[in-house]
Amino acid sequence: MARKKKKADPENPGRLRQIGLTYKMTRRSDRWIGWVIGGVFLGTFGVVLAIGFLIGHPVYLGILGFLVALLATAIIFGRRAERAAYGQMEGQPGAAAAVLENIKRGFVITPAVAINRSQDVVHRAVGKCGIVLVAEGNPNRVKGLLAAEKRKMARVVTDVPVHDIMVGREEGQVPLGKLRSKLMKLPRVLPGARITEINDRLRAMGDLMKNMPVPKGPMPKGMRMPKGQMPKGR
Repeated sequence: MARKKKKADPENPGRLRQIGLTYKMTRRSDRWIGWVIGGVFLGTFGVVLAIGFLIGHPVYLGILGFLVALLATAIIFGRRAERAAYGQMEGQPGAAAAVLENIKRGFVITPAVAINRSQDVVHRAVGKCGIVLVAEGNPNRVKGLLAAEKRKMARVVTDVPVHDIMVGREEGQVPLGKLRSKLMKLPRVLPGARITEINDRLRAMGDLMKNMPVPKGPMPKGMRMPKGQMPKGR
């Protein structure tokens, strides 16, 4: 029985193709990426191989050096690719939500709990550190969104720490690439069981996402909020 050839899925490329696409994306903003990862591989392999010659086991250390060099290259490439991706996303509405939703554990993320016509947005993260409101947009306008969201939350949660994070490059703001580490460094003061309880109470309160569909990740430039979709004043 002849085997049927599987059709390539354009939305699920192979591992090598995925690496190639990531490399091309990274090289657009990091032109030295090829030299850097090549140098890391050769340098790591050379050092381990040299140790192998010194102790009289060049073959064993050569194999080990090759594997270690691959691992080191993958780590450096991953970090620089991540940095390049953040650089290309920075400044786009919804970029902070894309970063928050990549946090795999420890937080319950609710994107776009508050938004205005100018695409200033506030996202919410609930974790062991308490409630974190992450704002992106014009610093002057977004202060009003943060204050309104805090007043709304105060109706259902009163004994939970609330942290503000403003994403940006100005003084007192957190760059997009450091947002994840900033959240992870916040002091953990709540037991894990309370995270679900707090998040359920906040969801019961209602948020903008129930009334307006917001695409995941950065929103298209020029997108405007429909007048009928704006949150009503309370």
